Amino acid sequence: QVHLVESGGGLVQAGDSLRLSCVVSGRAYHVGWFRQGPGKEREFVAGITSTGSQPFYADSVKGRFTISRDTAEAPVFLQMDTLVPEDTAIYSCAASTIPWKNQRHLYHYWGQGTQVTVSS
Repeated sequence: QVHLVESGGGLVQAGDSLRLSCVVSGRAYHVGWFRQGPGKEREFVAGITSTGSQPFYADSVKGRFTISRDTAEAPVFLQMDTLVPEDTAIYSCAASTIPWKNQRHLYHYWGQGTQVTVSS
């Protein structure tokens, strides 16, 4: 059984930073962060392989967000800098057996999510 637990969300002001954490139990998986804003579809944010190599990002967060993990067993972090109100969403991490994918349906295990709210 695979479990993912996110933490680190909160209420911040525009321009601030937050770091989200995703703890994955079970075997090593490739991990992605997704978010769903109010009235919006869930969208891909960033992904990283099980070994922590070759992170990839959605264009909307490239240069502001950084995904990282030290080992396959370590938590996956999402460092979010220069936050803007449009980043307000529930952020969820998900695990996949296929690397370098941004499609939701290719991620089979999901966490409950953590709320990020950015005020202007």
